[in-house]
Formats: sequence, structure tokens, C-alpha cells
Amino acid sequence: MAKEKKTNVARLLDAAGIPYSLVPYTVDENDLSAVHVAAELGEDIKQVFKTIVLKGERTGYFVCVVPGDAEIDLKLAAKAAGDKKAELIPMKDLLPLTGYIRGGCSPIGMKKPFPTFFHSSAFEFDIIYVSAGVRGLQIAVNPESLINYVGGSLADLISV
Repeated sequence: MAKEKKTNVARLLDAAGIPYSLVPYTVDENDLSAVHVAAELGEDIKQVFKTIVLKGERTGYFVCVVPGDAEIDLKLAAKAAGDKKAELIPMKDLLPLTGYIRGGCSPIGMKKPFPTFFHSSAFEFDIIYVSAGVRGLQIAVNPESLINYVGGSLADLISV
């Protein structure tokens, strides 16, 4: 991919020496779901992760990265963050808080570092997909490298 097409996420991974691939896909403005992204990529939905920003009642903002077909369990997410309750942030707060828009939110390179929790299934794969920071582009990256880079940890974030 040409240099000028690289996102901030790609530049950060380059600077850290973390190998990755940029994987473009066709955006459907009416369906920004990870299910659509996985179908476009031709990948297993369990390997395509979505980034969700939450706010704990006492601990403040934190990030959860979960498989694309999963629904985050707010109680489990709050527990991972060391809180009793957590809620999704309002969509209008996403861009000012993270620098990303819905459908392009990446756990890499947010405006500020937030505690970040990855669902434990990330380690079932050699490569996982997360947003490259814009709609229409994913990063294929080793989950261990990604988690170490963002200072993340594994947690149980979904009820089965």
C-alpha cells in the first residue's frame, strides 16, 4: 500500500516494529457491523474484533476488544476494569474522546491511552483483525503483539 494511504495506526505499528497487514474492504454506510466487515474480508467473524469504548462509574473510560459476533457483557466488562457498573459511551462522545468514528475505532492510537481489555479468545488465532482507524481498512496483526503494544490484558468480556 502506498505510503500516503497509511493510517496513524499503521504508522504507530511501523514505529514499534510490529508486523501487520493492511486489509481494505468495501464499506456499507448502512451496515457498519463487524459481521459485514468479516463477510467482506472473507474471514471468520470470531477473528474480526470490534473496539468498544465504555465508562465505568468510578474508574472512568476504558476499551474492550471483542469478537465481531459477540455482545459485550457490561457486568463482566466493568469487573475487568475494577468497577461495579459500566456503560457504553454515547456515540457523540466517540470522536472527541478517541479521535475515531463509529466503524473506524481502533484500540491503537486513541487520543489518550485507556485501560484496554481483549476478550480471551484473541489468543485462539495467530492473526486477528481490528480497525486500522478508518472505515474500509482493517489491520491483520498478531494478537499477542497488539495486546503488548497497547498495554492491554485478557479478560472474560462476553457471556456465552
